[in-house]
Amino acid sequence: MNRRDFLSLAAISGGLAVAPLAGSGAAAKPIATKARIVIVGAGAAGTALANRLVRRLDGASITIIDPRTTHLYQPGLSLVATGLKPADYVTSDVAHWLPANIVWMGERVAAVDGEAKTVSTENGTVIDYDWLILAPGLVLDYGAIEGFSADLVGENGIGALYGGPVEAERTWKAAQRFTEAGGTGIFTRPATEMKCAGAPLKHTFLIDDLARRAGNAGKMNMIYAAPQSSLFGVPIVAEKVRMLFEDRGVDTLLTSTLTAIDPGARRAVFATENGQQEIDYDYIHVIPPQRAPDFIRNSGLSWADRWTDQGWVEVDQATLRHLRYPEIFALGDVAGVPKGKTAASVKWQVPVVEDHLIAAIEGREGTETYNGYTSCPLITRIGRAMLVEFDYRDNLVPSFPGIIAPLEELWISWLMKEVALKATYNAMLRGQA
Repeated sequence: MNRRDFLSLAAISGGLAVAPLAGSGAAAKPIATKARIVIVGAGAAGTALANRLVRRLDGASITIIDPRTTHLYQPGLSLVATGLKPADYVTSDVAHWLPANIVWMGERVAAVDGEAKTVSTENGTVIDYDWLILAPGLVLDYGAIEGFSADLVGENGIGALYGGPVEAERTWKAAQRFTEAGGTGIFTRPATEMKCAGAPLKHTFLIDDLARRAGNAGKMNMIYAAPQSSLFGVPIVAEKVRMLFEDRGVDTLLTSTLTAIDPGARRAVFATENGQQEIDYDYIHVIPPQRAPDFIRNSGLSWADRWTDQGWVEVDQATLRHLRYPEIFALGDVAGVPKGKTAASVKWQVPVVEDHLIAAIEGREGTETYNGYTSCPLITRIGRAMLVEFDYRDNLVPSFPGIIAPLEELWISWLMKEVALKATYNAMLRGQA
């Protein structure tokens, strides 16, 4: 990349953090309405949509329900788990991001009645809605792995960065010992859908790189274990990862699902096509199965014939509108679509839901569609990453064609992950990107 290309990219990247997306209606006159809108979840999706709606609607009653007071910048967890960022890099106050003129209920949702159009909380509060947006995130099902619990993270060679900043910091504690002492490291992913499918690959690459930098590459036996038959859902990316693993001596154990661990013995148990397999480890990184919150399934909002073990919300993949309850939309991790469990996906999903919700309030049809856009800045070593972007059809859809080659390990892709991404994310929370 020459200097001109770099400066062009820097300008584009900076613009992404402040430029409204298509369909935002940023310059449109606010619409007068008495609509009662309830948003479940004050994470990235719920917060971004709330900030956009308060600018689009005049007189609407907007309620957001979430008991959490700490906002989690999840894309940063992989950096905390490798000692590249402190734990507080990924945390901020939920109240800092929410617009002032909405109602924030710090309660946990217990049920949704799609027929009566009500949301009930565990405290017994019942809220009526005209429109409901489901953005509660997902549940990490640690209990599905026998012998594992979150309090084990950081000890006995166990890592699990997904749990949050504390778990990510403890993961680095265990991983750092491994990079210094060597041995067998196992890096897993679940059989279920998961948020940021590139995260287990990033952790594998980074731990390998850190060990090499410490001069301990010869002490490492790296194993990437996955229930799937390929290393990534997009075939061309899977092949690239396979080549990188081969070059760096990372072994793969595919069609193998982690079912149990024995922390004392440091032994992992996998279900494979040929039966049970046990592997002793010095370090293991566990990503548990993931599913929708119980209230989604218990309220009859899940798909009946897809992801039946996971409970994702039954929505149209283009509009994110519920197929049986047209007053309900789903955003982010909980949406039952083939792709889209990343912060980058949320950035493109929110304007689609905004467009269709505003259109419905005005009595017309929305026009925006979500094509499954998902972005994964796939870190392959410190200072290098591949900016992988793709859609429902596994087409690569690069944002910077001719400047950033998606399957090349580039320092500029690393900078976008390590520096620029958080600014864009924060702008998205404000409803500005």
